[in-house]
Amino acid sequence: MSAEVAPRRLVTSEEFFALPDDGIDRDLIDGVVVEWGKRMTRRHRKHGRVEAQVSYLLKRWLFERPEPRGEVVAGEVYFRLRRPGDPEAEANVGIDVAYVSAGLVAATADEATFFDGPPVLAVEILSPSNTQEEIDDKVALYLAAGVPIVWVINTRYRTITIYRPDAEPELVNALGELAAEPHLPGFRVEARRVFE
Repeated sequence: MSAEVAPRRLVTSEEFFALPDDGIDRDLIDGVVVEWGKRMTRRHRKHGRVEAQVSYLLKRWLFERPEPRGEVVAGEVYFRLRRPGDPEAEANVGIDVAYVSAGLVAATADEATFFDGPPVLAVEILSPSNTQEEIDDKVALYLAAGVPIVWVINTRYRTITIYRPDAEPELVNALGELAAEPHLPGFRVEARRVFE
């Protein structure tokens, strides 16, 4: 005789954000709380500088766009993401830098804990504590949830890997050009500027 296993109850974003702030680094992935342990991601000065520089470059581009504009956010801003075909399994993850569409910005209160939907661009900057598996899982989640373009920045090797749902990953080094057509029309910079 086999024992029946009760199905795991999925956690909502509201329940996730009601958890205590106890110093444990957590994300909500497909309705399951993932605890990364009692270590907060260790970022170094270079990580912070690159995060600020990417934000600056995106904001310069944004201010040249016609109204209504979207918004550039940075610093592990949370987004509720859902994979197609499984709307009950929510994910709520912090993203280093993101460009958010004008429509999603308009639908989100300034005091909201998270954006309810995917950004147009998600940027992850590798930290010493990141594993390749963590990054691969995040990129797969972002693309499945409708993020049209993802950049993963490696500060050590001064490279940017560009992911799109319908293409092979593209590796750009500091000597190349970083673009995001058609999702960020007109955005084009020398990749080395990301690392300045």
